Amino acid sequence: MTTTLFATAYFGPVSWYWHFNRSQHPVLEACEHYVKQSWRNRCVIATANGPMTLSLPVEHNKSGHTGIKDIKLSDHGNWQHLHWNALVAAYKSSPYFDYYQDDFRPFFEQRPGYLFDFNQAQHATVCDLLGLNPTMSETETFLPEGQLSPDWTDLRYSLHPKQAPESTGFITQPYYQVFDHKRPFLPNLSILDLLFNLGPESIFSL
Repeated sequence: MTTTLFATAYFGPVSWYWHFNRSQHPVLEACEHYVKQSWRNRCVIATANGPMTLSLPVEHNKSGHTGIKDIKLSDHGNWQHLHWNALVAAYKSSPYFDYYQDDFRPFFEQRPGYLFDFNQAQHATVCDLLGLNPTMSETETFLPEGQLSPDWTDLRYSLHPKQAPESTGFITQPYYQVFDHKRPFLPNLSILDLLFNLGPESIFSL
């Protein structure tokens, strides 16, 4: 059985869920140090003006060695209001926003807690809407790159905003997007983009 190692993600990109859907044994990295400027605390959506990055503000020590499960979401900057309003503005005219908004709005109304727990709660909701089993094992110790068993696929650092998702074997399948009439297809956006545009048919793009 092939094992795939994932990092936690904030409404992860389509490539994250493409690999998750194909993994025989998905495992979530729970023992790493927090990695900045990654999908762990950011996602990208499509707006009328182009791609927009939504970043979660987090609290961590300056040494950069905070465990991923110890990273707290900050309550500064009114980010919940800003993120939700950005989603409404971007997807209110999409085919399935009205169907799914009640599933996602609570994430932007609750008191901020821990990033890892926040992401996993979203993951469970996303999987429920996609018809996927959300279950993932969690690592019990940190395994550095290059020290994994040959039957493990390590996507912790290769699924990254600054790396082409195709480098991981991901195959882009264009689908309808709200602003198709304005610009070419925007690949590998947040899974929310896929869900709000394709609804129950989203799974066929994964």
